[in-house]
Amino acid sequence: MSAVPSTMLALGTKAPDFRLPSTAGGTVSLDDYSDGQGLLVMFISNHCPFVKHVRSELSTLTKEYESRGIAVVAINANDWEAYPDDCPAMMAKEIEDQGYTFPYLFDETQETAKAYHAACTPDFFLFDAERKLVYRGQMDGSRPGNDIPVTGSDLRTAMDALLAGDPVGSDQKPSIGCNIKWRPGKAPDYFSA
Repeated sequence: MSAVPSTMLALGTKAPDFRLPSTAGGTVSLDDYSDGQGLLVMFISNHCPFVKHVRSELSTLTKEYESRGIAVVAINANDWEAYPDDCPAMMAKEIEDQGYTFPYLFDETQETAKAYHAACTPDFFLFDAERKLVYRGQMDGSRPGNDIPVTGSDLRTAMDALLAGDPVGSDQKPSIGCNIKWRPGKAPDYFSA
């Protein structure tokens, strides 16, 4: 299992626009999240062992913070032809199995992943009310096999600060996970794995 770190997009970056199909039908766009105290954009997948390791806590954490005013959306940018477990039908099953309450979108062209400089799954991007990036990095220090409990502590600390109107600390650790499965010829310049 090879691991890739997130790219650590520059803090203060405006949330890149997106308009993507949802597993629930229809499309979801950044404009759908114009209100609210914050927006958490996550790049996840179904088959990645790093996502499987955190998905139960991810479900719990996102429900909690959605109820507190942070909007949440997940995006799967993997090449599902090469990785059929990440196809839209399996994404819908993942929502049902894990009890996800957030929209799970499919980035078939992989252009949204490129706009966010997403590199791995899971990869987390937290934006404030003005849709400026205040946190990017790990959910917590737990990884498959390292015996650190999955708590979501890093992401929780960032969201708590945002909700309290406090600055989010800039000492942020990259997320680590499976590389996004780029379609042939689609891997971006920033991706080196």
